[in-house]
Amino acid sequence: MERLDNRATWQVSRAHLRAHSLLQELFADAGARAYHYRLLAALDEAGAVSQAELGRMTGLDRSDVSLAVSALREDALVERSAHPTDRRRNVVSLTERGRAELTRLDAVVDRAQTVFLAPLAEEERPVFLDMIRRLGREQGRP
Repeated sequence: MERLDNRATWQVSRAHLRAHSLLQELFADAGARAYHYRLLAALDEAGAVSQAELGRMTGLDRSDVSLAVSALREDALVERSAHPTDRRRNVVSLTERGRAELTRLDAVVDRAQTVFLAPLAEEERPVFLDMIRRLGREQGRP
């Protein structure tokens, strides 16, 4: 349908669905979940942070973060402890096992990038990534 095919928002939505589906499939094949990867990656980058901060960093709902951290803790991928100065807050940190899992899942994400970007020439890929980053930044609305 030409009316839709020539609309950037339609094409970005279609690409998003393809990327999301691909990631879900590859994470499922690896016995993992995409939002667990997001949490592990955030902890690796930021170090030990509160659950609330982890939620803000990853864009996940507070209750989802709590459930995910509990699951990751059961698998010994993260540790959760009381904040040293505020006992009402929990601090979450990545374990060595969590770092190893993150490395394993990095390979899953790398595979997803390869499959998703396959229709583009090698030299087009960094250009595409730059453009999509710019489109994803909030610029205000009319």
